[in-house]
Parts: sequence; C-alpha cells; structure tokens
Amino acid sequence: MTDILSDLQPIFRDVLDDPDLEITRSSNGHNVRGWDSLAHINLVSAIEQHFGIRLALGELQDLKDVGGMVDLIARKLAR
Repeated sequence: MTDILSDLQPIFRDVLDDPDLEITRSSNGHNVRGWDSLAHINLVSAIEQHFGIRLALGELQDLKDVGGMVDLIARKLAR
C-alpha cells in the first residue's frame, strides 16, 4: 500500500495554496494556516477524487487530525 500521508502532502499544498506546507499526523485546522471550513470541504473533495473513495459526513465528524484521516482512508482502501 502507498504511504497515504505522503499522498496527502501535495493535496494539502495545492488546496491550501502553500507549496512549503509540511503536514504530519497531528496537523489539524487549528495548527495549519488557511485550513478553514471552506478549505476543509475542498480537501475532502480532492482526497475523495485522488483515492477514489467516498467519505461520509458521519465519518468526517469524528476526525481530529490528519492522522485520523490517514487511518480512515486506509480502512476505506482495505475494503
């Protein structure tokens, strides 16, 4: 399986328009500049398209950080 965090890096850089952004598993809307509610919607859409998955609203509500997103994507890809 690919390294999901590495795959997310260019998505976050593109959506948040920050070519130097370095995300980690602990990155979230509070500690990443520009990650607001609109950016979150755009991130989810780009992530769904990149990985060919659908993320339900209920699944997204429980996420606290990028690490949770990585784990959710891994579960989706394993199905």
